[in-house]
Amino acid sequence: MHDTSILLIELGTVLLALGLLGRLGRRIGLSPIPLYLIAGLAFGHGGLLPLSASEEFIEVGAEMGVILLLVMLGLEYSAGELVGNLRASAPAGLLDAVLNAVPGAAFALLMGWDWVAALVLAGITWVSSSGVIAKVLNDLGRLGNRETPVVLSVLVIEDLAMALYLPFLTAVLAGVSLAAGASSLVIAVATVVVVLLVAIRFGHAISAFISADDAEALLLGVLGLTLLVSGLADWLQVSAAVGAFLVGIALSGPVAHHAVQLLTPLRDLFAAVFFVFFGLSTHPGEIPHVLLPALALAVLTMSTKVLTGYLAAKRAGIALPGRFRAGLALMPRGEFSIVIAGLAVAAGVEPQLASLATAYVLITVVTGPMLARLPDTEWFKAMLRRRTAAVAARAALQTPDPHL
Repeated sequence: MHDTSILLIELGTVLLALGLLGRLGRRIGLSPIPLYLIAGLAFGHGGLLPLSASEEFIEVGAEMGVILLLVMLGLEYSAGELVGNLRASAPAGLLDAVLNAVPGAAFALLMGWDWVAALVLAGITWVSSSGVIAKVLNDLGRLGNRETPVVLSVLVIEDLAMALYLPFLTAVLAGVSLAAGASSLVIAVATVVVVLLVAIRFGHAISAFISADDAEALLLGVLGLTLLVSGLADWLQVSAAVGAFLVGIALSGPVAHHAVQLLTPLRDLFAAVFFVFFGLSTHPGEIPHVLLPALALAVLTMSTKVLTGYLAAKRAGIALPGRFRAGLALMPRGEFSIVIAGLAVAAGVEPQLASLATAYVLITVVTGPMLARLPDTEWFKAMLRRRTAAVAARAALQTPDPHL
């Protein structure tokens, strides 16, 4: 059979399978991300239906998926909103980094891995999945809740931190010297600061350069600008994903609004391909060997995420039920964790890292949305009412009686 025919048959099979899995995920109220990862395991080396002709094509599609995920995330915020959130939520972001990155790094060292693998695992356990959490909040009808801005602020801080973490990690994985790594970080910081300043002062001019009136021209303009900046960022070792994120931040107004509508179907297509590609790079036979460590890591870092959200919401003056809703909503890890693991796998860091990251993300993505529903259950509400009553009773006992 002709190579092109095999390529088309394989791609058609993969996309058809993804479509059916996405539909299944919506039917059972589950994020499609774990199903896409499982599909990647099935189509990868050692899987049920290993691909032969389309793997290289899917690899390029996966790169597009990362870029589109990040530019869409950037389009959700203006530069001013981003800077404002950074100032207001910096303490919560610092707490988030300490509580969730440190356990990942410590876990890697306990596994006997080197400091580079520890740096990678710290990033994997640190960042929650913006895509999965946004879907969970929408599905549970919590977008208007008081704790939701706290959750979104933590996610924004994490996204901004990734703009500095990813280029630094890229330099470390490339095996450059300490001086070269520091140089890459300085370039990354300078690039982020310059883009934010340009976006704040001249964002309207950049948006005006791309017309929002012509859908075709808008789609080509935004996509072309994103790929161009991503390529230049990659050339400067700042990370193509970060370049895409900054383009999204720089665009605003009607251009950003219409670009979100036009790019969403493309994002969904290539993001699915990205998750499949990560599954392709993982041998299914390696999963059972890392299942228990992945489960232990998931239990540990999902607990620290609950604590992060609880304390951040408490600091914002949110009542007890809202604190638990914020903490439980932040548990799923997803696209960023896979991006970080993908960079490490491509650099040849620790052979077990890919399978551990896949199992870890699968566990948190499947159980996180289910556990996020706990505050809506009657027994959980009753437990919180008993706890609130007990706290009020203790406070009353400690208050001096004015009649005595």
